[in-house]
Amino acid sequence: MPAVKAPVSAGAELLLDTCVYIDVLQGRTPPSIDELLEARIANHSTVCLAEMTHLFGRLDPAHARTKAVLSERRRTIEDMPGHRISSPSETAMGEAGMLAGATARLLRIERAEQPLLLNDASLYLQALEHGWTVLTRNVRDFDAFDQLLPANRVLFYERDGI
Repeated sequence: MPAVKAPVSAGAELLLDTCVYIDVLQGRTPPSIDELLEARIANHSTVCLAEMTHLFGRLDPAHARTKAVLSERRRTIEDMPGHRISSPSETAMGEAGMLAGATARLLRIERAEQPLLLNDASLYLQALEHGWTVLTRNVRDFDAFDQLLPANRVLFYERDGI
């Protein structure tokens, strides 16, 4: 499994998984990831955009922390350059269903987790279509995708503070 280690260098453009945004916001990315995000072009998927905006509907507006959390998410989304945001193609979305289904069956993933698996499969196939590399700490799903559909287009990392 390819893992990010210092020193990092220029290379393939990245497609960021949602966990990357969360880890950056929480200050829990290792220095090697911070360096990698500076060294390479980062692309953004509408799949992750949907996962991040889900909180705008889910969080209780009356909760004390909701306003701050949503403000932070809003700034993160607004910081994404428009020309670096794209969607998986129709082909990728169709194939993602098959990839997610096979992965769920082989790994015996619970039904409740399967919608997120479909999102991850869409992200993986979007990266493959463009020749990008997915940056994620989600080893279970993306390693399985890369074993079922080998492309060597995933970089893994571990979050700081765990």
